[in-house]
Amino acid sequence: MRGEDRLSGSLFSYVDLEARVPARHPLRLIREIVNDVLGSLSADFASAYSDIGRPSIAPERLIRALLLQAFYSVRSERQLMEQIEFNLLFRWFVGLGMDDPVWDASTFCHNRDRLLEADISALVLNGVIEHRKVRGLLSRDHFSVDGTLIEAWASMKSFRPKGGDDGGGAGRNAERDFHGEKRSNETHESTTDADARLYRKGNGRESRLCFMGHALMENRNGLVVGGNVTIASGTAEREAALELIDRHCPGKRRRTLGADKAYDVTAFVDDLRRRKVTPHVAAQDHLSKTGKRRRPGSTAAPRVIRATPSASVSASGSRRSSVGSKSQAARPRPSSGDGGGSMHHSP
Repeated sequence: MRGEDRLSGSLFSYVDLEARVPARHPLRLIREIVNDVLGSLSADFASAYSDIGRPSIAPERLIRALLLQAFYSVRSERQLMEQIEFNLLFRWFVGLGMDDPVWDASTFCHNRDRLLEADISALVLNGVIEHRKVRGLLSRDHFSVDGTLIEAWASMKSFRPKGGDDGGGAGRNAERDFHGEKRSNETHESTTDADARLYRKGNGRESRLCFMGHALMENRNGLVVGGNVTIASGTAEREAALELIDRHCPGKRRRTLGADKAYDVTAFVDDLRRRKVTPHVAAQDHLSKTGKRRRPGSTAAPRVIRATPSASVSASGSRRSSVGSKSQAARPRPSSGDGGGSMHHSP
């Protein structure tokens, strides 16, 4: 029998939002963990708000909505409000009922900025990491660190000489010609975002106004356990890595840290070892801008070479006599009594 196509719905709904979400949906476990963390931060929320005035958006609902925006890659707060309006799953996760009104996008952004200024996001992340259902998933000894560029909202036309008139056209968004002009962070700055820096990812790449984002990950499941955003510079990645290690890994236990070639700097490796952190950094061995091959990675174990009193053997396999000034090629031969990295040379 054919069913009827009724266009008018029912006036009342007797099915609860809780019953509409599948029991095995992954957001159920996430919501349970997030609610436990938010409950423990009630005192921090109270200190961030005034005791008088009109009630604002509940900070717990704000944070749940921001998590949905990250989980489902919602492009803007306006689109997020639209999704919460008709998406029952979003309403359930945030904590809104079927008949509760959704906030205006501008009001949501204003309340979000005030909440983020109180560093609540860092407290939420730390609370999630230390939760009893998350703690067992994390490695406490093995980590990796990496950085990325975050493009600033400032336009390249706003990058102008410091303290002077660049001779551009009238208006805030006037056309400008950059051909033949040498620009750097020492002589120029953005008029709309003074903290943005002109930076490029590598040789031959375009320069952009951007910031640097840094993330510390544990190696068991690849979960992010720490992060921050800094001004873009040539040393920002290494400085942020040390700060994240000090913040997340205090104590005297031996730990390991993996990183790419950008972190292969002798001073950074020495700083890690003083913190009882074993570095696993990729060796920086490519050609420099001048065509010279850069030194091997400072994290590589040095070769141990034994030499007789009458001769010294270099790492490249050549022998120099301590008596005469003339060098001659040496033919090193592994010794049966030496270790794996040792070499013995007969006179």
